[in-house]
Amino acid sequence: MFVIAGCLVCTGAGAGAAMVLKSPAQVAIETAPPRPNILTAPVVRKVLAQSVVTRGKVTPVQSFDITSSGTPKEAGRSVVTDVMVKAGQKISYGHAMVEISGRPIFLMKGSIPAYRDLMPGAKGRDVKQLQDALAGLGYSLGGDVSGTLGKGTEGAVKRFYRSMGYAPATAEVTVQQPTPSASSPKAESNSDPLKSETVSVFPLAEISFVDAPSIRVGDVKATVGSEPNGVLLSVTSGSLTIDAGVASYEKGLIRPGQDVEIFSEASGKQAKGKVASVSQAPTKPQSGESGQAAETYAVHVKPSTALPSELDGADVRLTIVAASSRDEVLAVPSSAISTGADGKMFVTVRRAQLEHRVAVRVGMTGDGFVQISPVNDLDVISQGDQVVVGIQPSDSSGKS
Repeated sequence: MFVIAGCLVCTGAGAGAAMVLKSPAQVAIETAPPRPNILTAPVVRKVLAQSVVTRGKVTPVQSFDITSSGTPKEAGRSVVTDVMVKAGQKISYGHAMVEISGRPIFLMKGSIPAYRDLMPGAKGRDVKQLQDALAGLGYSLGGDVSGTLGKGTEGAVKRFYRSMGYAPATAEVTVQQPTPSASSPKAESNSDPLKSETVSVFPLAEISFVDAPSIRVGDVKATVGSEPNGVLLSVTSGSLTIDAGVASYEKGLIRPGQDVEIFSEASGKQAKGKVASVSQAPTKPQSGESGQAAETYAVHVKPSTALPSELDGADVRLTIVAASSRDEVLAVPSSAISTGADGKMFVTVRRAQLEHRVAVRVGMTGDGFVQISPVNDLDVISQGDQVVVGIQPSDSSGKS
């Protein structure tokens, strides 16, 4: 009985020892770091495009600023009392845009900027411009000579103001009275030859001349109650284009005619265009990350189709296709390219868990890929082959 028990004890101790004792080889295996995971990516055939990404601002071909030229003489203070337009709105000639202290600023057709009050007796090109503008709106000038503001043009000014709901602006002028003849029984030797007269005028402060085929309101800065300092609003004409800038190291990649992808993050709208021009000289320097001024070169982009008006003034992302392989080429991710001690480049092809280094020539790069071709004709790399792009360590549990 005691012999049997002793054997059982020995047997148990042996089993426990077997569970505790391990060979050095087993210990080395269990304490070795986990094998890393080999990351691969497929070889592909694709058209490579080298791109430059920058920001641009959508602007019209022409832009005109509307400013306040003064305060109506009867007004107590200069203040914006009404804004009759909104951004993006199409407007026509004869339209009142803003009121300053109750008086309007009209948009009229003309290329000569307003620079004086136009009143009876005035002569010049700006008078002819006003006459043409009024006639274009349907107001008769009577028999006035072109370029001379006479009674006919004055009457047209009065009718225009009244049709727009405003009293005509007036001014006091001094006129020369006819000298009575000596034979006239009413002649008085002491009569005053000068006389004050109230006339209708088109004041400088109430007119802005713009000459464009179609006009749209751009930025509106004026608000009711604000002082009319600086630019009140802008009006634009022509199709929308895009002005951008690229760094000096990117300038050599950009040339007219290149394709451009246009994207507005704010609206989600996309469009295509072409590079229209690239400046040869840098524009005003911009501050770089280091705090030093960085040169930029102006790039003008013309959309292939008309951009929607809501993009006027928008900040957009531009992707300029600087170069393209045109045809599909054999390509791998740029991270698959390695350089050996001899300075030659290679990729590591992984087939059936075996890795084979292949020396390659590289071509153009774009979109994160590199064009490749084997140096040795006996090396074959095909679309779909897996190439090593990195190694990812495993954690102690064996999970990647």
